[in-house]
Amino acid sequence: MQYGPIIPILRYDDSKAAVEWLCRAFGFERHQVFEDEAGRVIHAELRFGNSMIMLGTTANETDFGKHLKQPREVGGHQTQCPFVMVADPEAHYARAAAEGARIVFELKSDESSGRSYSCHDPEGFLWSFGDYNPWTAAAG
Repeated sequence: MQYGPIIPILRYDDSKAAVEWLCRAFGFERHQVFEDEAGRVIHAELRFGNSMIMLGTTANETDFGKHLKQPREVGGHQTQCPFVMVADPEAHYARAAAEGARIVFELKSDESSGRSYSCHDPEGFLWSFGDYNPWTAAAG
């Protein structure tokens, strides 16, 4: 039986700062955040509506982590990019830009994919945000 939610997992050099920034700039909310004795965030779950991301620190060397590369290690390139549906792309764009998100693709409208923009967070991960909803688009 299938359950459904797909939860991206990211690793940050400064995971504690990442949690704070993702909440301020993108509107994520803390679900659970676990720190080690040094105060590093070793595991965090951040909610966005009924979606979630998980993140941890690159300092936590695990077998899982050995399979991941940071954008800084691969010339800033990405192998995937989360797309997050937002109700008000203009307000979201303004919030992210005010917090220093590096805008890669300016806010624009497209017939096939709604109104959206893409940006890098402080550690170089690429994110896209917009009002396109593939579930309602497929029904139409």
